[in-house]
Amino acid sequence: MNAIIIQQPGGPDVLRLREMSQPSPAAHEVLIRVNAAGVNRPDVLMRQGKYAGSGDVAGLVPGLEIAGTVAACGAEVTRWQRGDAVCALLPAGGYADYAVVDARHCLPVPAGLSMVEAAALPETVFTVWHNVFQRGALQPGETLLVHGGSSGIGTTAIQLARALGSRVAITAGDDAKCSACRELGADWAINYKTEDFEQVLNDEGVDVILDMIGGDYIAKNLRLLKEDGRLVFVNAMQGGKGEFNALEVMRRRLSITGSTLRPRSAEFKAALAAAVEQHVWPLIAAGKFRPVIYKTFPLAEAAAAHELMESSAHIGKIVLEVTQ
Repeated sequence: MNAIIIQQPGGPDVLRLREMSQPSPAAHEVLIRVNAAGVNRPDVLMRQGKYAGSGDVAGLVPGLEIAGTVAACGAEVTRWQRGDAVCALLPAGGYADYAVVDARHCLPVPAGLSMVEAAALPETVFTVWHNVFQRGALQPGETLLVHGGSSGIGTTAIQLARALGSRVAITAGDDAKCSACRELGADWAINYKTEDFEQVLNDEGVDVILDMIGGDYIAKNLRLLKEDGRLVFVNAMQGGKGEFNALEVMRRRLSITGSTLRPRSAEFKAALAAAVEQHVWPLIAAGKFRPVIYKTFPLAEAAAAHELMESSAHIGKIVLEVTQ
């Protein structure tokens, strides 16, 4: 089979198309014939050798989410059958013709969605559901602030929060991205290059903040939170260190948390997959959420897809299409 491997830690040019042996599923796994694979910022960090828990990345096949058809099932698999259309969350291995995955980490491709759209779901939806709704406990009527609103994570968070009755504010880097986020349902869209999000939202305040920036955003985030507010980190692109007033955290009973999905246990991911299917899949069926696809690339052009990801010029998701 064809697969993209990381030759060594480095820039996009270390991604190379290679012929590899087709994997075989263990008893609890399914083999998926891949039609599409989502591209995510953790893939970039993995390629650079900087992603937590990735270890030695030389020879590794990146790719955390795929959509395709079940080609074979392990002896212990009962839910899936050969030919079923599924999307799945993987620890790695998605940039390939075939991939094996824990059967519990698969979900049915939602009716009406293409394989490309389905491949854009697992990493972002699992991340948003856990961090915004489980860790952040966002409630109907509350206000969510999302930094990086035009990213795959951001466009997912906007739609899910609005569908479940919350108001949404976002930050993004240009007016076109802000406009796209408003079209998805954002109540406030703040161009961080021309406006200070803390000043814009100071009178409103927010209940939950989903932050992938870190750095000097940390103190501003905490000052913006209402009493019992929650700050949730999913990345720290400007650095993980920031100063804040611990006395204010105490006085307003603020919570600071965050998570990284890839190192979590198979059991945790299985439970999260079940929660996503219960809560998010009905929203897709009702037309209240649909992944935003910015651009697709052939599998062989994975390096170009990574260059686009690193440019941050995209709005929504980047997906690799796998020609069988």
